[in-house]
Amino acid sequence: MQHLNILVAQWVAPTIDYHGLAPELVVAGGLCLVLILDLFIDERKKWLLSVISSFTLLAAMIPVVTLALSDTSVRSMIGDRYVVDSFSLVMKGVFLLSGYVVVLLSSSHLEEGEYWRGEYWFLLLSSLLGMLMMTSSRDLVSIFVALELLSIPAYMLAAWRKRDPKSNEAGVKYFMLGVFASAVMLYGMSLLYGVTNSTLLVDIASQITATGGFSSVHALAVVFVIVGFAFKVSAVPFHTWAPDTYEGAPTPVTAFLSVASKAAGFVALVVLIYSAFPLVQSIWQPFIWVLSALTMTVGNVLALRQHNIVRMIAYSSISQGGFVLMPLAVAGMPGAGSSALRAVVLYMIIYAATNLGVFAVILAVSRKTRSGEVTSFGGLFSYAPTLGVLMTIFLASLAGIPPLGGWIAKFAAFQALLQSQSTWGYVLGVVGAVNSVIAFGYYGNVMREIWMRPVPDGDTTPIRTPGSLGLALGITTVATLTFGIFPGIALHFADLAEIAGAVIR
Repeated sequence: MQHLNILVAQWVAPTIDYHGLAPELVVAGGLCLVLILDLFIDERKKWLLSVISSFTLLAAMIPVVTLALSDTSVRSMIGDRYVVDSFSLVMKGVFLLSGYVVVLLSSSHLEEGEYWRGEYWFLLLSSLLGMLMMTSSRDLVSIFVALELLSIPAYMLAAWRKRDPKSNEAGVKYFMLGVFASAVMLYGMSLLYGVTNSTLLVDIASQITATGGFSSVHALAVVFVIVGFAFKVSAVPFHTWAPDTYEGAPTPVTAFLSVASKAAGFVALVVLIYSAFPLVQSIWQPFIWVLSALTMTVGNVLALRQHNIVRMIAYSSISQGGFVLMPLAVAGMPGAGSSALRAVVLYMIIYAATNLGVFAVILAVSRKTRSGEVTSFGGLFSYAPTLGVLMTIFLASLAGIPPLGGWIAKFAAFQALLQSQSTWGYVLGVVGAVNSVIAFGYYGNVMREIWMRPVPDGDTTPIRTPGSLGLALGITTVATLTFGIFPGIALHFADLAEIAGAVIR
């Protein structure tokens, strides 16, 4: 008892910055409210849950804005293990706005599909909460907890249509390979803790420096951690779960996985590279270089062979992940570190807007065609000209055609490679340029169906688009056009992340 009293007397409560935690607290409160109201609201009024979910995400944006405008540039909690800086705020904004668009995509889909609505919104908000935590985590334990918080609800969302064999297959594959990836990553983290005696990222970096180099155990640990996150971002050869999961999951869930979940994996990878592994680039740099080249090439080549639009976008998403990895492949080189982070953040912002727009059009068209084939878009412009034009804009943006948002994202990625002034960067730039040309093959194929092919069944009945879906299309279209025509807007947010990420603390 005496020892216990001594421990209690010595214990000091951690300082909690509730303003810094406000976005997470708002989302946590919203998901608890959804869970409780679902028990008492009549089935005919369950649409209120989607309204609460959307307002929760918009309300969480308010503290993000106030934090960005405050005089305190960096807020550190729990012994520097949870940090709120410009980088984390930019990414929190990306996740919240992406989540809001996913809520808009899901609303009409859930109402018409007889889904379990309360549980759906609860799981979606829980996964988003994990993503918000990921942006501020600067410790191996908090990174792993955030990763599992965002992943476990996503496993269940992928298998949401439990009477559909494809949805069951999607959930099982995602779960099994996701658990395997977590095990590999956790083993790498345990090795890092064993050799550095700390889970704090900056301590890990300083311990590696203090030893005057790295051992084979360090190398193995770094590789295992990166392999774990390579599964999460569906990098080749760890991509096999993505096409089947994307095809089998409900389309709004697929949009969520392809944008928010992938971006969360990249956020964790960026934080680890810049905070924990800045001095062991000789280990991770060649590894990420190979991952980037393989991911771009394999994703593009396999996308050319797809006839299902969702599987094609799945392989497109894999390929786009390779472009995001491009700047990271040279992040350890002098002169390219901060510009690489800038390029990664810029790419994720623009990719989120464009890819969510693609899925919004797919949802709108599939309401009429009830088909996921690329040929179902035949003659779309003749009976739904607005959707035809919007799909063309989004696909052209993914291909990197000016003046749409995708061109400035690709420009920043190639610029980071050139600024490295290295053979590694130049060769990877050539690989990326070739893949940009290949990608237009399958994007152009869909455009050809929209503009040049006849309507498959001759049915030219106009498509009725629900209000929530129309709002999602409006938001993503405005973002894609604005970021392309006025690239300074997107570059401003990327520059904020670059300033914080020059040394992510």
